[in-house]
Amino acid sequence: MKRTLSYLAVGLAGGLLALGIHDRYLTPLRPLDNTAASSSSTSPPARFVNLPGPGGTVMAAPDFTDAAERTVNAVVHVTTEAMVQQSDPFAQFFWGYRAPAPQPMRGAGSGVIISDDGFIVTNNHVVEGADKIQVHLNDKRQFDAKVIGRDPSTDLALIKVDAKDLPAITYANSDAVKVGEWVLAVGNPMNLTSTVTAGIVSAKARNINLLQYNPDQDVFPIESFIQTDAAVNPGNSGGALVNTTGELVGINSAIASTTGAYSGYSFAIPANIVRKVAGDLMEFGAVQRAYIGVSIGDVDQELASQLAMDRIRGVYVKDITSDGAAEAGGMKAGDVILKVGNMDVNNVPQLQEQVGRFRPGDKVAVTVLRKGEESVLDLTLRGREGNTKVVERKEEAAAATLLGAQLVKATAEELRSLKINNGVKVKSLSGGKLRSSGIREGFIITSIDQQPIREPEDVGTALGSKRGGVLIEGVYPNGMKAYYGLGI
Repeated sequence: MKRTLSYLAVGLAGGLLALGIHDRYLTPLRPLDNTAASSSSTSPPARFVNLPGPGGTVMAAPDFTDAAERTVNAVVHVTTEAMVQQSDPFAQFFWGYRAPAPQPMRGAGSGVIISDDGFIVTNNHVVEGADKIQVHLNDKRQFDAKVIGRDPSTDLALIKVDAKDLPAITYANSDAVKVGEWVLAVGNPMNLTSTVTAGIVSAKARNINLLQYNPDQDVFPIESFIQTDAAVNPGNSGGALVNTTGELVGINSAIASTTGAYSGYSFAIPANIVRKVAGDLMEFGAVQRAYIGVSIGDVDQELASQLAMDRIRGVYVKDITSDGAAEAGGMKAGDVILKVGNMDVNNVPQLQEQVGRFRPGDKVAVTVLRKGEESVLDLTLRGREGNTKVVERKEEAAAATLLGAQLVKATAEELRSLKINNGVKVKSLSGGKLRSSGIREGFIITSIDQQPIREPEDVGTALGSKRGGVLIEGVYPNGMKAYYGLGI
C-alpha cells in the first residue's frame, strides 16, 4: 500500500513538472490583436495608454478639481431683456399706422468677476442692446447690472453690480499659454449654471472673421483667438477659459459650428487683451486704442522668396499711413515686422494682438527686416486721429442717455426726398426707451408732442420738463410715417 502511494506521488509530481515546462517554453506567443484566439476567452488583451512619466512610472490623469473650485464662484450667469418691435408688414402699407407694442426678448450668457467690488467682464454681444441686465452668482444671489462700457472691436464689455467682497479671478499671461496645454471652460451653457468642461489649447492667434469692420461705428476688429476643444455651447459666451491653476486665460466668445451647437472648436479672447480693454473701460470709460499706422499682410512662401528671406516669418508692410507712428519712426513700405517688443509676430492677428495692448503715446520697440538686415525702430504709437491724447468717453446729452440712441441732424437731401422741413435721425440704438417703444434705426423724429425737432439738442429740450407719456412723430427713409408713445 505504501509503495502504491509512493508511485502515485512520484507520478503526480512528474506530471506537474511536465505541464510547467510546456507552459513556460512551448506555448507560442500571440499578438494583441490575434483573431484566432479561442471564443471562450472572457476578456480581450488590454493595456493602459497613459504615457510613461519619469522613471517609467505611469502618469496620472490631470486633476482639475482645484482649478474648478477656484473658478466656479467667479463666473456668473448673465441674463438680459430687450424690448423688440415685432414687424407687421401688412400694417406698414397704411399711411400713418401706429406700431404695435414691443415684445420682450430674453437672452443669457456668462460673465467673469474681475474685482471684488463688482466689475464683471463679458462679451459685447451678450449685453448689446439690452434694456435690463441681471447677474446671478453661483451662491444664488442676484443683482441688477449696468453697462460701464462696450468694445465691439474685441467683442468685450464691462458691467458693474453694486456688491462687495465678491470672489474675483486672477489673470494669467496669455502669451505664455502653449498649444496642447490643458484648459477649462467655465460658464452657463443652455442655462445649465456653473458648468465646467475640459480640453486643450488647439491653436493660438486664430482669425475667424467673426467681427465686422465698421469705421462709421468705430469698429476695427482685433481677432487673435485662442482655439480650444473644451466643450462650449450657447450660454458660455462671456465665460472663463482658465488654466489648471484657475487663472484666467481668456473669455469664451464663439464656436465654429454648422448646427449652432458645439462641434469641437471653440474660441476665446486672450486674457492679455481682456485685461487691457477692461482696464481702459474701468479707468476712462472708453478703450485707448493705439495704431502703428501701416497697411499689412501675411508673409507667404512667394513673398518670402521675392524678399530673399531665409524663412517665412513676420508681417509684411504694404503701405505707410501719412503722419502715423510708423512714418515718424522710420518704417517704410516693404519692411517686414518681426517683433513688437520681445514678442515674435508671424501673422496679422499676432501683430494686432500685441499692438492692441498699448495706448496712444506708449513707446514700443519694433524689429523690422529691410533688405535682409534687421533693425529696431522706436515708435511712439498714436490714436486713430493721429495724436497721443487720451480718448475720454463722450458724455451724451441727458436725453440721448435716457433714450439709448445716437441722434444726428437729418441732411438736406433726406429732408428734401421725404418732403419734410425738419427732423433728427436715429443713427443707432442700444438699450433704451426709444428702442423699447418700437422705433427702429433710420427713423427721423419730426416732432415731440407737436413741438418741431430740428437739432439733436431739441430732443432734450422737448423731454426735459415732460412727465408721463409723450407722442413722437416721424418718418422712415421709405416715406412711411409713424407715431410712437413714449413713457418718461
